[in-house]
Amino acid sequence: MEILAKFRMGTLLVMVAASSALFAQSGAPGEPQNQTSILDARQIVGLSIAATERSWQALDHYIYMQRDEDRRLDSLGRMKSENVEVTRMSLVNGARFGQLVEHNGQLPSVTEQRKSDEDLDKLQHETPTEKTERLRKEQENKSFLHEVLKAFDFHLVGEEIVAGRPAYVLQATPHPGYQANGKYGKLFSKVEGKLWIDKQNFGWIKVDGQVTQSFSIGLFVARVQQGSHIILEQACVGDAVWAPQRLEMRASARILFLKSLDIDRILMYSDYRPAPDNSYSVSR
Repeated sequence: MEILAKFRMGTLLVMVAASSALFAQSGAPGEPQNQTSILDARQIVGLSIAATERSWQALDHYIYMQRDEDRRLDSLGRMKSENVEVTRMSLVNGARFGQLVEHNGQLPSVTEQRKSDEDLDKLQHETPTEKTERLRKEQENKSFLHEVLKAFDFHLVGEEIVAGRPAYVLQATPHPGYQANGKYGKLFSKVEGKLWIDKQNFGWIKVDGQVTQSFSIGLFVARVQQGSHIILEQACVGDAVWAPQRLEMRASARILFLKSLDIDRILMYSDYRPAPDNSYSVSR
C-alpha cells in the first residue's frame, strides 16, 4: 500500500503538472470571449499555472468526501481483490485530515477507529516542529508547478465541448534536454498527456495521460511499468474553483523486480463545501 501511495502521488503530480490548470479565475467582467482565441499553447498553460496556485489556496479551505476503490487485477485484467474506503476529508487546525467512515460497506472496525482517533489526537497536538515539517512536505509536493513550462512542450491541437463547456485541447510531451529539478522533476520526461482546459476561465476539465518510460520509486523497490494510464476529471465547485471529481489509474508495477502488480484504482470526490470558520469539522 505504501508503494501504491507513492506511485499515486508521483504520477498524479506529474500529470497534474502537465495539465497545469487544476483551478482558475474568470476574466474581467465584460471582457470579450474571443480575445482568448488568439492565445498560443504556452500562454494558455502559463495562465493555467497562475490560476492553479490561486485555486490550491482556495481548496485548502474546503472539506469533501472521498471514495477510494482499489482493485488488484490478474494478467487478463480480471479482478482478483477489491478494497473500498469512504473517507471524510476535513480540516483540523487548518491541516487536512482524512477520517475513515466506511470500509467495504461496513463501519470502521475498532482497530481502524482507534487508529483514526490516534491520528486526530496527534494532529490536534501538533508541535511547532511537526507543523514546520508538514508544511515543508506540502510545499515540496507543489513545487513542481513552476517547472512545467520548461519540462514540457505544449501543442494546441483543437477545441472541444467537454461536460458542456468549451475547452482548449492540448498535447503535452516531454521537452528534449530538460534538466530535472525537484522531487518529481525526474518523472517529467517519462510521462505525456492530453489536456482539456476551460476556455472561459482556464480551469482544468480533464487530463488523459500515460507513462511512456518505466521508472523506479521507493529507492528502486518498485518499478512502474510503461503503459500505466491515468485519467483525471474535474468540475467547477465554486467561484472559478475547480476540484477533482474522478481519478482513475491503471498501473503495472514490479516490486523488487520479481512480483508483478496490476492495479486499477478509482478515486471519486464529492460534496465539496467551504470548511467551518473554526477549521475543525471532524465528528467522532
